[in-house]
Amino acid sequence: MTIRLLLVDDHAVVRSGLKMLISGQKDMEIVGEAASAEEAMTETERVQPNVILMDIGLPDKTGIEATRAIKARFPDVNVVALTIHEDEEYFFQMLNAGASGYVPKRAAPEELITAIKAAAIGEVYLYPSLAKLLVRDFFNTERTAEEKVSLDGLTEREREVLTRLAEGASNDEIAEALVISPKTVERHRENIMRKLSLHSRSELVRYAIRKGIIKA
Repeated sequence: MTIRLLLVDDHAVVRSGLKMLISGQKDMEIVGEAASAEEAMTETERVQPNVILMDIGLPDKTGIEATRAIKARFPDVNVVALTIHEDEEYFFQMLNAGASGYVPKRAAPEELITAIKAAAIGEVYLYPSLAKLLVRDFFNTERTAEEKVSLDGLTEREREVLTRLAEGASNDEIAEALVISPKTVERHRENIMRKLSLHSRSELVRYAIRKGIIKA
C-alpha cells in the first residue's frame, strides 16, 4: 500500500525538506500541501490522505484545533504532529485532539518515517523523550487532595470555561463563545486554578483528562 501524505506547515522550506526526504520512500506519496488550518481541511477533503504531517504553529488556527476538526470530519485520517514544541502542554493537547503521533522537528529522519508508517496502519508513535511524559503521568498514582476535589466545587460557568481551556481555546475564543469579556474569562480561569490548586495549563489539561471532562 502506498501511504498518501498531506503536508501541513506554513513554512515552504520545511515542506520542501519533507518532500526531499519522503521522495526516497517507495511506499509513500505526497498528495497535497497546506500552509494553514483552513487549507488543511480543504486539502484533506480533496486528496483524501492516509496520514497528515501537522505543524502546531499555523497562521489561522493551531494545529491542535485543525487536528480536532479533521478527526471529527475524517476519522479514518491519521495525524502525526511534526513540531518544534516539546513541552507537555502541547503534547497532551495534541493527543487529546486525536493525533496518532508526535515527533519533534529535531528528530532523525528515520524517526519521522517510522511515525508515518505506524500512523498509516492505525498505530501510535511517540518520540521517546515525549513518551516518557505519558508514562510518568499514567503511573503518577499519587493524587493530592486538591486533585480529588469534586467538580461540584466549580460553578456551572467555571465548568464551561474549564472545558474550553482544556480543549485548547484561547481567552478571546472562550469569551466569544460564551458571550462574556476576556477579562471575565481570565477571572474564571484564576478561580478555577485556585479552587483546583493547579498552576499551569498543562496541569489543567491532565486534570481534565483524568476527570473525564475531555476525552484522551
